[in-house]
Amino acid sequence: MQPGMKTLLLLCLFLLFATTGCDGWSYSVPTFPAPPPTITPSIFSPTPFIATVTRITSTAPLSATSTETPTPTSSPVTPTETATAFTEAPTATSTPTLPPLSPNIIVEVLGCNTSFDLTHGMGEVTDAFVTLKNNTGTDMTNLCTTLNALDEGRAHPDKTVCIPLLRHGEQVTLKLTVDSTYRQNTPIQVEVKGADTLLVREGQESCSDPGLFAPAPESLLTPVAIQ
Repeated sequence: MQPGMKTLLLLCLFLLFATTGCDGWSYSVPTFPAPPPTITPSIFSPTPFIATVTRITSTAPLSATSTETPTPTSSPVTPTETATAFTEAPTATSTPTLPPLSPNIIVEVLGCNTSFDLTHGMGEVTDAFVTLKNNTGTDMTNLCTTLNALDEGRAHPDKTVCIPLLRHGEQVTLKLTVDSTYRQNTPIQVEVKGADTLLVREGQESCSDPGLFAPAPESLLTPVAIQ
């Protein structure tokens, strides 16, 4: 270094120390400008978008090519065939009790008398007057009535008498004859058959003479209403 420069440097140092020696040693804190205020960050929350619908009323007729979707309508539900139908329970009604009908033909022996049958070569015979009543509820066909006697001899032609039809509610009177023993008490028995099936059997130990209550001959074999 040159001597002139050294001298100048020393002078500057001297002036520097001279200046600081007057006020004493002090240190000035540098002043910095105040920092700008802190900006609070903005918080953004998602806001739902609400669309505003504006109804436009138009007086023009709708076009056939409108693309508007029709509102679906509900159709009535048809019950299936397997659905159980409600059946109303029948109301119980009381049935009047009717008197039971007789299951067979009713036989009534009106009486008996005795006579002699010379036509058939027989001696004493017994005639029985029998009334048949059909109260069975149905018409009876081919009814055959037979008279039997305890002391019976030969079979008499009028021992069995048949009628083709006896309707329900009708009665008929028959005259039956058997070969019997002379002056003997004759117990009798009457059988009625339909289609060879025995329907009823009626017997009497003694058959008395009907006398004046004997049926008229013209009334025999003629069905009439039950009396």
